[in-house]
Amino acid sequence: MNNKVSQETQEQALKVAKGTQKKGQTKEQTKLIAQGIEKGISEYKKQQSKKSRERDKDRKQQVKQKQLLTEDTTELTETQSSNYLPWILLGVSWLGFIGYIFLS
Repeated sequence: MNNKVSQETQEQALKVAKGTQKKGQTKEQTKLIAQGIEKGISEYKKQQSKKSRERDKDRKQQVKQKQLLTEDTTELTETQSSNYLPWILLGVSWLGFIGYIFLS
């Protein structure tokens, strides 16, 4: 068995193995059952940890996509409003030119 299994997991596995112990079952058999349960518990924990990492990764990716979408929308609005500025300046300069000619 792995030494990486926590003491708590070993105790839980032994408790479950003793709880399901049959009459006439030897200590060695109970110990083997406990080891199997230990392995099952550790595999379950690994799977849950992997699922948790995947969910976290997906969540971070969604947040990143939302930020990019918000930035693109902001840039688009800023670009659209700045497209009118050159035309406004051109109109004002022509009005000024026409006004200068008539007043001179």
